[in-house]
Amino acid sequence: MGDIESGDIIKDENLVYSKTKVLTDNVMHYCPGCGHGTAHRLIAEVIEEMDIQSETIGITPVGCAVLMYNYLDIDMQEAAHGRAPAVATAVKRLMPEKFVFTYQGDGDLAAIGTAETIHACNRGENITVFFINNGIYGMTGGQMAPTTLVNMMSSTSPYGRDVQMMGNPLKMTELVAQLPGTFYVTRQAVHTPSNVRKAKKAIRKALENQKLKKGLSLVEIVSNCNSGWKMSPVQANQWMVENMFPFYPLGDIKLDGKLVNQE
Repeated sequence: MGDIESGDIIKDENLVYSKTKVLTDNVMHYCPGCGHGTAHRLIAEVIEEMDIQSETIGITPVGCAVLMYNYLDIDMQEAAHGRAPAVATAVKRLMPEKFVFTYQGDGDLAAIGTAETIHACNRGENITVFFINNGIYGMTGGQMAPTTLVNMMSSTSPYGRDVQMMGNPLKMTELVAQLPGTFYVTRQAVHTPSNVRKAKKAIRKALENQKLKKGLSLVEIVSNCNSGWKMSPVQANQWMVENMFPFYPLGDIKLDGKLVNQE
């Protein structure tokens, strides 16, 4: 097959992949190897495939994803640190026909925003929460987060997380799955093609659940933070598999309002 000359027409049947129109052309600011970019792309692709671009409203708080509105061509609202579920609650109640989601990191959702997260889940607000868990505060200097593993080093736990002094890591996803207001709770990852496909399926299910008006859907995505972990992207992915996944196992935790037996 010869080289493609300028002016040649690429036929649809020869097109392997094209960027979703829901993503803007802005260059993402995330570190090379970060899972945020992939998560953004999956959400954008699902929005396009569901044909709900004009009907979707995203809420982003403070954190690495604070500039998400630069990358998704949808209506978006920025919230104060940790308050995205509260803002999403107001938006959904005012415009119940819209698809409303929050996109939050672990420091935002499970630390300063713990109360907003818990109560939105307990009330069963008809929204979707996308939760990126990399076990660290990525944007503000690599501090220990609620999800930081035992013995995991960070800028505020340079010798590793000590349970006696700093407490245990918080399994936020398992916690909210126990609440009656949650309808779908799952934990996924985006570090391999197979995991990307599973995560995309979960994202679509979580958004489609808003049509059912059965409660809140939460999709946790366990990701890396190679800059905060002081590793290369390849090393960070391997460390994530070997250390994060045993403590934060992937898979559905609550499906259609019923807890899933993960044993």
